[in-house]
Amino acid sequence: MMLNGKQIRHLTLPLWKALIKHIAVQKRAEQQLKACEENFRVLAETVPHQVWTAQPDGSVTYSNQRWYDYTGASPEQALGEEWSQFLHPDDSQHVLMVWHHAVETGNPYEVEYRFREGQTGAYRWFLARGMPMRDDAGQIVKWFGTATNIDEQKRLEEDLRVLAETVPQLVWVKRPDGLYKYTNQRWRDYTGLMLEHMQNDPWPHLQFIHPDDRESNRAHWQHALDTGEMFEHKARLRNGQTGEYRWFLTRAMPVRDEAGQIVKWFGTNTDIEEQKQAEERIKISEENWRMLAETVPQLVWTTQPDGRVDYVNQRYCDYTQATLEHIRDDGWHQIVHPEDIERTLALRRQTLATGEPYEIEYRLKNRQTGEYHWFLTRGLPVRNEAGQIIKWFGTSTDIEDQKRAEQQLKESRENLRVLAETVPQLVWVKRPDGLYKYTNQRWRDYTGLTPQQIQSDRWAFIQFIHPDDQEGHRAHWQHALDTGEMFEHKARLRNGQTGEYRWFLVRAMPVRDEAGQIVKWFGTNTDIEDQVRIEEALRQSQERANALMNSNIIGITIIEGEQIVDANDTYLRMTGYTREDLRAGNMNWRHMTPSEYLDRTFEAHQELATQQSLTPYEKEYVCQDGSRLPALVGAVVLPHQPRQAIAFVLDNSARKELEQRKDTFLSMASHELRTPLTAVKMQTQLVRRRLVKQAHHEAATELSRVEEPIKQLERLIGELLDVSKMQAGRLEYVQGPVNLDVLLREIIDTLQPLHPGHTILLRDAVQISLMGDRDRLGQVFTNLLSNAIKYSPNAKTVEVDLDASPEAVAIRVRDHGLGIPREQRDKIFERFYRAAGPRQREIAGLGMGLYIVAEIVKHYGGTISVESEVGKGSTFTVTLPLTRNA
Repeated sequence: MMLNGKQIRHLTLPLWKALIKHIAVQKRAEQQLKACEENFRVLAETVPHQVWTAQPDGSVTYSNQRWYDYTGASPEQALGEEWSQFLHPDDSQHVLMVWHHAVETGNPYEVEYRFREGQTGAYRWFLARGMPMRDDAGQIVKWFGTATNIDEQKRLEEDLRVLAETVPQLVWVKRPDGLYKYTNQRWRDYTGLMLEHMQNDPWPHLQFIHPDDRESNRAHWQHALDTGEMFEHKARLRNGQTGEYRWFLTRAMPVRDEAGQIVKWFGTNTDIEEQKQAEERIKISEENWRMLAETVPQLVWTTQPDGRVDYVNQRYCDYTQATLEHIRDDGWHQIVHPEDIERTLALRRQTLATGEPYEIEYRLKNRQTGEYHWFLTRGLPVRNEAGQIIKWFGTSTDIEDQKRAEQQLKESRENLRVLAETVPQLVWVKRPDGLYKYTNQRWRDYTGLTPQQIQSDRWAFIQFIHPDDQEGHRAHWQHALDTGEMFEHKARLRNGQTGEYRWFLVRAMPVRDEAGQIVKWFGTNTDIEDQVRIEEALRQSQERANALMNSNIIGITIIEGEQIVDANDTYLRMTGYTREDLRAGNMNWRHMTPSEYLDRTFEAHQELATQQSLTPYEKEYVCQDGSRLPALVGAVVLPHQPRQAIAFVLDNSARKELEQRKDTFLSMASHELRTPLTAVKMQTQLVRRRLVKQAHHEAATELSRVEEPIKQLERLIGELLDVSKMQAGRLEYVQGPVNLDVLLREIIDTLQPLHPGHTILLRDAVQISLMGDRDRLGQVFTNLLSNAIKYSPNAKTVEVDLDASPEAVAIRVRDHGLGIPREQRDKIFERFYRAAGPRQREIAGLGMGLYIVAEIVKHYGGTISVESEVGKGSTFTVTLPLTRNA
């Protein structure tokens, strides 16, 4: 169908309108797009980041001017992947791999890398992020990205890492979900876990927490994760190597981004084991304990390369009562002691110029108390890979106590010097190489040497050592120098003035520093001349003791309680026992003692316990085969073993046999003599009576003089018989009441006419009776009075005293005659013993009277004792119990 012009105009007009409208919309869209692109470019050139765009295939199409300014590159070098040439060689491969992966997957792109600055050639850390832009169909049409300079942040993290590896705490970093991101070396050494072993488990540390602390720790940490609050907890952590638990204070602070979201947790574990122990010991209050737990051990600070302070820890602020703003520039100068500030600033200027680590001691003022404390400050430069100092890290440690200790050490050294000059030893100090550093005055006086004479020759003292001791001394000293062991040697040293040699004990100890290196030798020479002589005498005594122990004559035993714990071969041979019996504990002196000797043996051991020794006494032992061994026994307590005593046992068999033969002979002789003596006595009396009847008075008188010697001989024979019976245990006693007062008076009345040159006085007599044998008791007092008269030839009086108590009666016989030497008093009661003085020998007697007296008194359970002084007389005291029937 053909259309006319009007129709055509009618149909095309709307199309033209629509087309014009479409063109207008397109123009506006282009203008808006141009405006958006212009706005984007303005924004891209304004933001403080490097901005770029890329095509969907990853080829860069645009970089902002900041990118060009930083890299100094041409536009051609910014397109495609030419930008990768500015990456650090160590980062290039990783960055491209991440970028290609993002392009392929369409995932957002984020990576950190070091980017080279065009002018300086220095690399700085950047954080690159890229986001894909998609159309309505979801297709990527462009990539938009930024690169942010994070070099300062990286340096701060490095500083924190240095700090984390420096402080004495276990340091760790966790992600917001609680998974570990970082642990310092101290943490890994203590737990034994590596980071890669626990990146998927937020609770790996629980295995190192004491079972009693785990639930509490878990609850606190979960609360911190849930609330974002600071975490703090005390628990015992197990050392992965030793298994030992130690108390730690665990703290963690959340690190948040600008939006307030937690991006990580920074935590420390501080060993507070010693604090815990200190708290237990001194029982400080809970508040002080918390303050101590929250106190960092040092004042920590960092500065910029120019020395400007950019960080101080809380302890620093607390000590100085200042904030970082006050300290940042020169504010810290105000807390340094005025006397220390100039040298401190000079050293700081020098180290800032040279970049060398430094160490200095100075006093810092505590703004709270106004007191100055000594601090040891150490500064260490932190450098980048190019070797440039990017920061200074330092600590200030309170060494006030150390300073005081040094002062005390100085005073102690002075005291030591005074002591060295005061003690009786020769004191010296040598350097590690053996050269003398100090000698006290006593050393110099003895040797005659001055310090100048010995400072260059470490063997100068050898000339004063006895020739026989020099080589041994030199070898020992060289060994000590070579090994660092303690030196000890005995040698004879010559006195430089007199030339006399004396024995000395030379000792030296090495003094070491903290590294174990010998810094000096401290030595003394002690005069042991007297000790050496004593040791020689002791050695000779020991040889004699060994000879005695090995004697085949004397038996020797060691007794403890009733047990014989050791014995020599002679004693074992004497008793028939063996070493096996001794080791088995089969030798007991009580079991080896016959019953009739037990009382005397117990009495001897009681004496041993009280007097530390016992007077030798006679007894018998029951031998292994049941036979008996007569023995003389003595003992003393061992000085260094008070529970033990050494006993000496002498075989008494031969003497006992000889005495038995003598007693048998005396008994036989007494019987044989008594019969003819009786006949002679009767015949003499008969002849005397006949002569009287025949008026031969002169002959009768002469014959009567024979009767007295006959009576003495009769009495002697009677005593011999009594001794013989006593030895055999057959002396008879006739019991009956005895009035001692009457008995004593009768004896005195009998003896007084026979000794007209002496007066016998009975003093303080009392009427007292006891049960006993009147004749035997009369024999006791007759012998005592006869002896008193006989041994006081030049004295005229003998006194007898009688007194009584409810339990016993005591009779004392006192003369004023010759007296008895002290060393003989214990022997006069032995059979046939007589005092050995020259005047005593002139007096007749056989030594039986006092023996008989002692045996009769012992039979009645009594005692006899003597007090005597030579030239002044003796007093014999007999004590008899009133309750005993014998």
